[in-house]
Amino acid sequence: MIRLAKPVLGSEELAEVGSVFDTGYLTQGPRTIEFEDLVAQYVGTKHAVATTSATTALHLAMVLLEISPGDEVILPSFTFPATANVVIQQGAIPVLADIDLRTFNLSIGDLAARITPRTRAVMPVHLFGLPADMDALLAITRPRGIPVVEDAACALGARYKGRPCGGLGDVACFSFHPRKIITTGEGGMVTTNHAEYGRRARRLRQHGGERDGQRFVFVEWGFNYRMSDINAATGIPQMRRLDRIVGERRRLARALSQRLEGVPGLTLPSEPEGWLHAYQAYVLLLDDARDRDAVIERMAKDGVETTIGTYALHAEAYIQRQFGYADTDLPNALQAWRRALTLPLYPGLTETELDRIAASLKRALRP
Repeated sequence: MIRLAKPVLGSEELAEVGSVFDTGYLTQGPRTIEFEDLVAQYVGTKHAVATTSATTALHLAMVLLEISPGDEVILPSFTFPATANVVIQQGAIPVLADIDLRTFNLSIGDLAARITPRTRAVMPVHLFGLPADMDALLAITRPRGIPVVEDAACALGARYKGRPCGGLGDVACFSFHPRKIITTGEGGMVTTNHAEYGRRARRLRQHGGERDGQRFVFVEWGFNYRMSDINAATGIPQMRRLDRIVGERRRLARALSQRLEGVPGLTLPSEPEGWLHAYQAYVLLLDDARDRDAVIERMAKDGVETTIGTYALHAEAYIQRQFGYADTDLPNALQAWRRALTLPLYPGLTETELDRIAASLKRALRP
């Protein structure tokens, strides 16, 4: 079976984790600080705050922005539920917007139409490793004083017009889940250039406490969102070779696209000029005449693991019950949910395996 994804792990990671075991300092400590510094240097922000997951990072971002009951936060419907869940956790309202089918990212036109006096933040998602159109987005939000949180879970190593994702908005959040660009097993990161956000994020992840000599002073309610040194040590060697990892993902994506170019019924991933796609996932669109779920089943029988793209949140029953959406409200997100297909892509895939993936898809598309 050709798996959908594999983390890039080896002897360097084992050695780093072993060194943590030798110290006995297993919780948040010096390796977490080292990992944070590497991420901050890479994305060009003054602050990076490690957390237990991208979801907890996103939740911290909502708390930092003081998102409160009744506030509205605009985000794309086509995303993983965590993006909306953190808004709901604050008692706020996720305002779901449509996407651009070429990029799978937030539609700038639909974003502008959904801003109201209650809008307190906008949360674009750099989906599958392709940056959202941040200049166009910020041209709408900045004059209105609306903060922007980058859901950059998939986008470590991606660049927008030469600038790394993670420092393009007011706050950004990364994921280090095993399906992401690099992994710490589970883990996330808040990045920001805002001094108070950085300071408060560190306090909030530590139960609301700040160290004062040999003890903590607890100055507000907080959370236990700390990353352990074991997790951080796993990520350190991957950060050191991040550009190589992204370069290899991009090479494999080009090779896969070359094998699929011209196949009827497919729209291959795109990369607008000036964007650098990190290819956390290789996601294409099938045309309306194709049964995407049947393609997934046929390829599985061929020994090739595939999956959907992600979810159209406005089409989920619990969202519809609570916020009154209908399937047809956001047509592009609905189409992406029904038609997007994710193919295997990860460093280590061989030319023979790429051939197998392409051949399997072509067979699965036959009537």
